[in-house]
Amino acid sequence: MAVESQLPANYKEPAPILDKENPFESMMQRFDVAAHLLNLEPGLYEYLKTPVKQIVVSIPIALDSGEIKVFEGYRVIHNNILGPSKGGIRYAPDISLDEMKALAAWMTWKCAIMSIPFGGAKGGVKCDPSKLSQLIVEKITRRYTANLLEILGPDGDVPAPDMNTNEQVMAWIMDTYSMHTKKTATGVVTGKPLLLGGSLGRREATGRGCMIVTLSAMDKVGIKPKDSTVVVQGFGNVGSIAAKLLREQGCKIIGIGDVSAAYYNKKGIDLDKAQEWIKQNRTLAGFPGAESIPQDDLLELDCDVLVPAAKEDQITQRNAGKIKAKIICEGANGPTTAKADPILQDKGILVIPDILANAGGVTVSYFEWVQDRIGYFWSEDRVNRRLEKMMKAAFNAVYATAEQYKVPLRIGAYVMAIDKVAKTLKLRGIYG
Repeated sequence: MAVESQLPANYKEPAPILDKENPFESMMQRFDVAAHLLNLEPGLYEYLKTPVKQIVVSIPIALDSGEIKVFEGYRVIHNNILGPSKGGIRYAPDISLDEMKALAAWMTWKCAIMSIPFGGAKGGVKCDPSKLSQLIVEKITRRYTANLLEILGPDGDVPAPDMNTNEQVMAWIMDTYSMHTKKTATGVVTGKPLLLGGSLGRREATGRGCMIVTLSAMDKVGIKPKDSTVVVQGFGNVGSIAAKLLREQGCKIIGIGDVSAAYYNKKGIDLDKAQEWIKQNRTLAGFPGAESIPQDDLLELDCDVLVPAAKEDQITQRNAGKIKAKIICEGANGPTTAKADPILQDKGILVIPDILANAGGVTVSYFEWVQDRIGYFWSEDRVNRRLEKMMKAAFNAVYATAEQYKVPLRIGAYVMAIDKVAKTLKLRGIYG
């Protein structure tokens, strides 16, 4: 984040990116297929597709200059049948209510797949934090939190970090909520600093989960890690950690990329040097340890495993036919569009869907919430062992469901999740 104390005079919100599928419609296409396979009753269908709450808030911020800037914030609670709603908060200039609705629904299915007692939520503020001072980001965070006090809480709605938010933002949310409730409430958010009740292993959890399910998938298709090649798109927290952990298992990482550049080395990329380069230069651009290639070519490299861990809508009907990987592990949310799914299926590519592949983050967030509630914290080894056990169990359950219904893993995951939430709803009944 920049160090200036107020918005630049020429600060403008960038125009939204329009060249991508509507994320909510993309999610609903998969939902509809699963609902049909389950013969879901029309009433249950309507209930499960409709968010419980959609909140839009104005966030007026007084700058040091005296100018007032109004930002727009969102929080969507898709479902709270299984327990308190759970989901990240992202700060980005191109977020929309439809995107929040889709991401909140994905969280519902993700928690159900992992057998975590949470429902799904998602939130965010439309802003570009890279152009804002830390003081302004803190003001936005605290006002956003204050506007949502009625729904937040350890037993109500529990946020976590997401795109362009971090431990510090979670600390501000926790503090703001605690000041209003007159008691320290560490369980109101997860992804916090360790000093404030965070969990060991949380930062690495999403990447670690990707590694665990990738190894499970490799076992299913008969690929040995030591003989495998891996390409990772996105070299942030998820992608870099997934790459590092897969390398430790014997995999050769031959391609990496981020928003700035993409690189290929058939002999394997030195990930330590890549991390050091990013530490010094902030992006991969100019990295000397591999051959620079066009970013679009990264996804199409000949490899055993492709890990798209960057943004939504990276694998589309335009490039799906060019994908050469045998396994795709979706580290990002929604990296594959609904129109690309049948193309990948026809090619025989095993796709580990996002709602399973990147569920390690919410799983260790659940561990953090549990530790906060009981006031007793686990070792990192215990966190990792419990994560591995739950990720493997979830992968095997999704794989079995997909085989039972003779569908791809993605639809198997949706079938499994929707069936669980629907059965829980039936047991609870409809109030009113």
